[in-house]
Amino acid sequence: MPLDETTPRRQPQRPEPARNVLGGTLLPCSVAPLTGFLRDGCCNTGPQDLGLHVVCAEVTEEFLAFSQSRGNDLSTPRPEYGFAGLQPGDCWCLCASRWEEARLAGQAPPVLLEATHEAALSVIRREHLLEHGV
Repeated sequence: MPLDETTPRRQPQRPEPARNVLGGTLLPCSVAPLTGFLRDGCCNTGPQDLGLHVVCAEVTEEFLAFSQSRGNDLSTPRPEYGFAGLQPGDCWCLCASRWEEARLAGQAPPVLLEATHEAALSVIRREHLLEHGV
């Protein structure tokens, strides 16, 4: 059916902005190093993100050692993946389950709450995130 002046035009649907654990708009986590499952600097998630990389954390030396001891070496550069390796103080989108595992072991790094996706609340209790929030 051809369009004319009387045919209503559909406006494109804009996706709602992602929300953080505080209820606000999700802020970027880090662009140097570039983080996020989608490598967009934010802890966004989607159906392909099976690890739920939604916790924006400022990694510590203790956390990096803990993660490596659990088989996830985040310190060693992996140039084949464009990954320079993390240093203490870097911000990175962590798997919610890894952060929770670190918390239970007393090794959880600080969390940037405004840059942590609300999906983290499906794995981690809000009060635990708030206790580690910066």
